[in-house]
Amino acid sequence: MSIDEPEHPSSLILEPGAAPTASRAPEAESQVDPAVSEGAGDDGAGGKKQKPTARVIAEWVAVLAGALVLALVLRSVLFQAYYIRFTSMEPTLSNGDRVLVNKLGYDLHDVNRGDLVVFERPPGVSGRQEDDLIKRVIALPGEVIGFVEGDVYINGRRLHEPYLQSTGITTGNMPSGCAAIVEGGCLIGAGDVFVMGDNRANSTDSRSFGPISEHLIVGHAFLRLWPVTEFGRL
Repeated sequence: MSIDEPEHPSSLILEPGAAPTASRAPEAESQVDPAVSEGAGDDGAGGKKQKPTARVIAEWVAVLAGALVLALVLRSVLFQAYYIRFTSMEPTLSNGDRVLVNKLGYDLHDVNRGDLVVFERPPGVSGRQEDDLIKRVIALPGEVIGFVEGDVYINGRRLHEPYLQSTGITTGNMPSGCAAIVEGGCLIGAGDVFVMGDNRANSTDSRSFGPISEHLIVGHAFLRLWPVTEFGRL
């Protein structure tokens, strides 16, 4: 058997003598999330509070100062861009090219044959002393370098040089500064390297000023930055 609900459930049935009482409406939700109420209206439209202009400027100054310091550290310790102003490294590098030099690499590993190195101008070499030079490492410490019929020989064996425009173009006498002049040419002393430009007919290099100390080397030129059409590793 089912029990029917009253047709008007909101009507009240009073007992005799009972006074009617007013029905009590449910209390409205009165609490608001504090986080929402505090943020509302800060900018007049319920958005985030705007930072003071002075604070924004100070933050940007700090960012720019940090970027400048980082750039100076990278330039002085890790990398530096160089502008080529001569033709002694043609055809590998031309006048006007820009290269990136790794200044830290040789603190971690030895100089290798074939590396393009930037080094301080040796004493007595003509030109502005503050202008560094760039050449290719040809002979390493303890090796004997000589020239035979226009070709380079290392320890009696002809050196393959694919970066030259042609073979048989290297001439010159044994320079001063060798550890010794021995059969076959110039003995490179400990801590020295023999460097030459790829444009052998138009390069002032170790054939004139002798082997250079590795302490003069600023770093390894490993990347061409300009022109963009020739961007890439050297």
